[in-house]
Amino acid sequence: MHGAPGTRMKRRARSVLTAMALALALLIIASVLMSAPQAAAPENQAAARELVVGIKEAPPFAIKDDQGNWSGISIELWRKIADTLKLRYRFVDVVSVPSLLENLESGDFDIAVAAITITPARQQQVDFSTPYFHTGTGVAVQANRITSWGPVIRSIASFSFLQAATALLGLAVLAGTLIWLFERRSNESFGGGMARGISSGVWWSTNTMTQRAAGGSAPATLAGRVVAIVWMVVSVIAIAVFTAGITSALTTKRLHGAVNTLADLSTVRVGVVRGTSTEDALARMRIKYRTVVSPKDGFEALQDGTIDALAYDRPILAWMIGQDGSSSIELTDVTFEQQNYAIALPYGSALRKPLNVALLDVEKSDWWKDILFRYLGEAAK
Repeated sequence: MHGAPGTRMKRRARSVLTAMALALALLIIASVLMSAPQAAAPENQAAARELVVGIKEAPPFAIKDDQGNWSGISIELWRKIADTLKLRYRFVDVVSVPSLLENLESGDFDIAVAAITITPARQQQVDFSTPYFHTGTGVAVQANRITSWGPVIRSIASFSFLQAATALLGLAVLAGTLIWLFERRSNESFGGGMARGISSGVWWSTNTMTQRAAGGSAPATLAGRVVAIVWMVVSVIAIAVFTAGITSALTTKRLHGAVNTLADLSTVRVGVVRGTSTEDALARMRIKYRTVVSPKDGFEALQDGTIDALAYDRPILAWMIGQDGSSSIELTDVTFEQQNYAIALPYGSALRKPLNVALLDVEKSDWWKDILFRYLGEAAK
């Protein structure tokens, strides 16, 4: 009789423990069920609502036709990704990349798609996907440069030309002074005081250098004749080197234009589209430039002769030149400042990870190669 109450107490304890275990299990299951939707909520919400995609015209990456329809490399890429991720969206176009970034930063845009270059300054404003296109800055110039004497005149007035001319004149003065020193006492042609004697010597050395007769003046002493012989040989070589160098420089400028290397940009009038990464690059290199509103304005400035070169994204310049039937502008071999195009997003966007995964899949596909070839042709290789 004493064991019955103890047995009942043990049964109650086991019942309580069982109930507590069941309650704890229910709590764990409930927490798992509640946490799973919360973890997926941002991506699900992004997929459920209509995204605002900011775009900017930048052929061949974003092309707008007369009916307002959009096409291009970046546009086709975004549509492919949106279909893969089942995203609903609408395009809103703006006039510049800074406007795209400002709208992203303010939350008015969810995505920005165009030819957007990743730069350290822009990464302070917004986030970026992995790059999907790698290029550089190109330089466009007038194709009919052979009719322009501007680069030739600027070449003659350049510091290097003045250096070469000064060096040649210095050699003539040195030879004329040596002739005066050796001939002043025994040759009346170089006598008559220091000023007259040196001037006569320089006149003689200059005439000798240009292979002209010096009015009968000639060294009479042995030392003077040795200087004369040496000067004749040196002057022939110096004139040949000077003439060859200047002719080569002027011919290059005349036939190939004023921009053949990156250093040439500092000697010409460079145009750059306002608010682009190229403007920042030229500022870092301390190259003077003037800004234009758009690449189209830059082309017009080139044709009008108000600028000598237009620095901008190389594939965009190549596209615009290809669309220009007059062929009045051409692309030089100069390329600088590597550029990586990417899709821009606000910081903390839940779309960044799925976008990157989709981008990596697309870049490995034949579809992407076909798109690049369709818009860029052989330049895409």
